[in-house]
Amino acid sequence: MSAEAADGAGRIALPEIDSTNAEGFRRGGGPVWITAGLQTAGRGRRARPWVSPRGNFHGTLVLHPAEPPETVALRSFVAALALRDALVAVTGLPDAFALKWPNDVLLNGGKVAGILLESQSLGTPDATLCIGIGVNLIAAPDASLVEPGALAPVSLLQDTGKRVTPEAFLDALAPTYATWETTFATQGFAPIRAAWLAHAARLGEAIKARTGVTTRTGIFETIDATGNLILRTPSVTLAIPAAEVFF
Repeated sequence: MSAEAADGAGRIALPEIDSTNAEGFRRGGGPVWITAGLQTAGRGRRARPWVSPRGNFHGTLVLHPAEPPETVALRSFVAALALRDALVAVTGLPDAFALKWPNDVLLNGGKVAGILLESQSLGTPDATLCIGIGVNLIAAPDASLVEPGALAPVSLLQDTGKRVTPEAFLDALAPTYATWETTFATQGFAPIRAAWLAHAARLGEAIKARTGVTTRTGIFETIDATGNLILRTPSVTLAIPAAEVFF
């Protein structure tokens, strides 16, 4: 089923698909939201499986950005702000949600949603960006399935008692994304960075950042103008472009 929303992005709702990001690349076009009732091969960062039962939100926003890759990548922060705003809108609980660098949304300290950006042919006329978003609306993976030290997954229904359908959630998410995308397009990353930091989890506190086989412990100072995590260790302050963060 196809439609177009007031935010200007089309909508394609599918009963079942392997991955909404994969479908986004196959279809092209955009801006368009692609959602699925069920994903059979959903994935998160570093190609990890993403558990995608019916009733949760599985969606991808397909865009055709003209900016260089380093600017395109900043849309993970745009998506995080939109996702948090949508979650607040459907629950009325602004204090319950926080943002975890680089691309998770937390509910009462547990992971309720994740974001995966994938791109093809950036810097060319065929540039495609797929912003994949998964939200545990009614169910969360068993905690035994996550790696040791990772935050426990939670669901919106379990933690708030709010039952929200995927369709209703997209009705909240699409306009909040459009608002933050306009801010990013017209004002750049500075207001996105400031808003993201206002809701950042563990800012100013000790965290662990793992890159490959190296784990560093330090104080989460800020994110810089390019989205890097700034970690102050006892010996040096580091700008980290990509890492797994543990609390």
